[in-house]
Amino acid sequence: MVFKRMLGAFGVGAPSVDTVLSTPRTRPGGTLAGEVRLKGGDFDAEIEHVTLGLVARVEIEHGDGEGAGLSQFGSARVSGPFKLGKGEERTIDFQIPVPWEAPISEISGRPLTGMAVGVRTELAIAKAVDKGDLDMVAVEPLPSQLRILESFLQLGFAFKSADLEAGRLYGVQQELPFYQEIEFYPTGHYAGRVGEVEVTFVADPAGLAVVLEADKRSGRYSSNDAIGRFHVSHEDALHTDWAGELGRWLDSLSQFGHQGGGFGHHDNHGGYGHHDDHGHHGHHGGGAGMGMVVAAGAAGVVGGLVAGEVIEEVVEEFFEDEGDEG
Repeated sequence: MVFKRMLGAFGVGAPSVDTVLSTPRTRPGGTLAGEVRLKGGDFDAEIEHVTLGLVARVEIEHGDGEGAGLSQFGSARVSGPFKLGKGEERTIDFQIPVPWEAPISEISGRPLTGMAVGVRTELAIAKAVDKGDLDMVAVEPLPSQLRILESFLQLGFAFKSADLEAGRLYGVQQELPFYQEIEFYPTGHYAGRVGEVEVTFVADPAGLAVVLEADKRSGRYSSNDAIGRFHVSHEDALHTDWAGELGRWLDSLSQFGHQGGGFGHHDNHGGYGHHDDHGHHGHHGGGAGMGMVVAAGAAGVVGGLVAGEVIEEVVEEFFEDEGDEG
């Protein structure tokens, strides 16, 4: 027994953990439900706690470059201390809240290129190596968010990519330490007039703060960024002509200065701005060909916004190493 406990300290013959989600799809402000399945190892184990954490792939600036890592943006302890006997099987049911600012990772059952969101389970074992499990989660947009995203397709834009940037937005009340940028590029009427347009949502129970950043083409060989920011309730978002509102803003970029005109749903926080803690706009630039959109031919928002195959590479790179802990 002493020898087994020594091996257990190195994770040999220790308990195993497997988390099964009964709601693998959710929305910002929703819940995730499921159960944590534990199986005892070769010896009795003192479990200190079982904790679930929501994690996502986030781009982080360091020095002159940029890297990526997993950032936790929510956690819940689903069990306190207990004894798990040798070979014993135990199930712990759970429901955990999803933050309103949770990033969108999937639309209509298809993943967004560049996004990876999951639930990480930590099984803390006294005097032994902790065990873990990591499971993918799909966060679909709120109806208010979906209406705005669909409007870019109506205006002839195509989805390029999405990512999470570490930092905070200027003039927006924000709880999470990162924000999502969903990037579109023009293929029709606005091709050559504007470059990429990035959309950022910061949701709460009452509504959405929306930040837009457009690569404004002010001349044949020059460009600069135009920033728009507004707030709208979830209810009003469902009844607004977003294609018309956004179209007027984009059309105004060649007529106004940096602010680029306005919207019908402004906030009162000093106009326009989109900066993180470092004073950056978060604009990445660069072009995109039609090959960026893998799901060509699909109908509606799915055809314009998503690319399914790329997410598998993201999962392999950023999630499987974490999952090996179990």
